[in-house]
Amino acid sequence: MRRQLVLGVLLAMGMVSIGTAAWQGAPAAPRVVEVDQLKDNLYMMRNGGGNSAVFVMSDGVTVVDTKNPGWGQPLLDKIKSVTGKPIVRIINTHTHGDHVSGNVEFPATVEVVTHENTAKNMQEMKSPTGITPAPDAPVNIFKDNNGKGLPRRTFKDKMSIGKGADEIDLYYFGRGHTNGDAWVVFPALRVVHAGDIFSGKNLPLLDANNGGSGVMIGDSLGKAAKSLKNIDTVITGHSTTMTMADLAEYAQFNTDFKNDVQAAKKAGKSVDDIAAGWKVPEKYKGYTAPTTPAAMTRLKANVQIVFDETK
Repeated sequence: MRRQLVLGVLLAMGMVSIGTAAWQGAPAAPRVVEVDQLKDNLYMMRNGGGNSAVFVMSDGVTVVDTKNPGWGQPLLDKIKSVTGKPIVRIINTHTHGDHVSGNVEFPATVEVVTHENTAKNMQEMKSPTGITPAPDAPVNIFKDNNGKGLPRRTFKDKMSIGKGADEIDLYYFGRGHTNGDAWVVFPALRVVHAGDIFSGKNLPLLDANNGGSGVMIGDSLGKAAKSLKNIDTVITGHSTTMTMADLAEYAQFNTDFKNDVQAAKKAGKSVDDIAAGWKVPEKYKGYTAPTTPAAMTRLKANVQIVFDETK
């Protein structure tokens, strides 16, 4: 009873605070895109959703991922601060709104490229597994904009765009975060953008609604770690840049998680029991432990997905 009372008071205080800010006409927080220059012609742009990559080529600019609704224009403005070349292409690593919604704010002439499964997912824009959309989130931002920003070009397993210093290689190594996770390689720069199949050193979001897999993600990550050659830098979906050694370790982390859940299921444990007892193994130093309510919800959702996929 005391805990419920405390929670009620905190909730009430939060609602009063929100109401007061609205009544006073408090301005919305500015949408600030931060820039990290990784190479002479490659930038990572942070905030407002997933990490975006901006690749300046001889004839224009390729942008990888375009952030949340309303962040397309701030991203465009920041790109203009580093180059005057026109944007000719967007590559979306997967379907989620914090990586694709800014598409609709780019010129209609910009080509959009995705994996073939992501193209289908973007047309439907299903909510990610385990995430409740914000009350003001668009149901389908592309339908709301008459299809603007949807992919015009897709690939299945591999595709190369451009040549020489401007070359971009796209790969698909299998289901994981979704069923359309694209790996975007800039071979001349020895950099790959992994999107959210490697969002950071944490439990991944396994989006079964969009084809994600808790059983297959470790294998897909492992294929990427073994197949991608001459790469020094990995741009993660939401964290810092990392190395190929970090990627290989993350593949094993996800494989170990799958094995733990499957062994526990075989031993007769329930999803709740498994989630309550799972801890980040000590060998994975620096990984974020699921201690917040949101992280615990993700942990249980991931256990459930592996549980359901395991016959």
